[in-house]
Amino acid sequence: MAEKRAIFEDVSEAGAKPPAPKGGMIDRGQGGARLAIRAWMIVLGVLVFAMIVVGGLTRLTDSGLSITEWRPLTGAIPPLSDADWASEFDKYKQIPEFQLQNQWMDLYDFKVIYWWEWGHRQLGRVVGLVWALGFLWFALRRQIPAGWTPRLLLLGGLGGLQGFIGWWMVSSGLSGSMTDVASYRLATHLGLAFVIIGFITWYALQLSRPERDLMQARRMREGKLFSLGTGWMHFAFLQILLGALVAGIDAGRSYTDWPLMGGQIIPPNPLMIEPVWRNFFENPGLVQFIHRVAGYLLLAFTIMIFFKARKSANRTTKQAFTAAAYVLFFQIVLGIYTVVTAAPWHIAITHQATAALLWVLIIRARFFAQYPRASSIREG
Repeated sequence: MAEKRAIFEDVSEAGAKPPAPKGGMIDRGQGGARLAIRAWMIVLGVLVFAMIVVGGLTRLTDSGLSITEWRPLTGAIPPLSDADWASEFDKYKQIPEFQLQNQWMDLYDFKVIYWWEWGHRQLGRVVGLVWALGFLWFALRRQIPAGWTPRLLLLGGLGGLQGFIGWWMVSSGLSGSMTDVASYRLATHLGLAFVIIGFITWYALQLSRPERDLMQARRMREGKLFSLGTGWMHFAFLQILLGALVAGIDAGRSYTDWPLMGGQIIPPNPLMIEPVWRNFFENPGLVQFIHRVAGYLLLAFTIMIFFKARKSANRTTKQAFTAAAYVLFFQIVLGIYTVVTAAPWHIAITHQATAALLWVLIIRARFFAQYPRASSIREG
């Protein structure tokens, strides 16, 4: 007769370990090196931020047209001999910028602007290389989480498109009578850079937490605040594009009084160019006026969001919106100072860099409205 067992006696084989608990459906298929990929995203984000700053300095030093050819691979090698430098300088002498504006330049002056543009393009190559090496590393090791391959490929595709648009922008100033690139092409180029850093920011924030945590956090999403954050993001992006139009035609130096423009609310002759639509891209007074008005409206919208976010029950969300709002307030003051000082290069580039920081902070605030972090009663 079999021996009776105690009710709580282990019935497994002697020495056998109980099976490890299995994760639920949320965890299944969500492996991969999330934190390592997040670190890679942060490196890419820092590089793109540097691209925005260096690109701004390239524009402010009037260096963007110094290289008159698009050679994605061989262009990585700068001139190495006197003959190479003379050849590059001769090519520059054939474009309107030299013939109409920079005939005073000698080879030494040309080298200064050449190195700015070469550095900008070289940094773009570095960004592409860091993306390609990172993607291949994680793909070959099969460490990309489920569903993330298309997102990472999207970044690479946008980076390639950015290189093409950069040349499309430069080519607009190589013929005809233009001594600068077309302002709307500059706005497209800068706008895409902000789109890229926006995606990188969102991806890095998503990768900072496990997928199951994100799914649980989304149940507590603050829908109204998220919608306002989405509108805030789009409004800020529009203002960034308007700022690029201002920069493209040096409209920031056309009227240096504030709050009036030339002693008037609306600048003189706002529609003096024919056809009329060209005024919205080429008339310095009108372009700066639109940028100013959009800034005032953005400020009003930000104040409304600021007080709305103060009512959030989630401390992290509240802090994220507050930080973005404070940076926007600073950006408004800095923009006014840029105008009244006639946009010296160090103030203008600080204004552009702050715009990039603000963009990242707005996206971060929007993220925390969508995926709030739970706060303890004490924190609340």
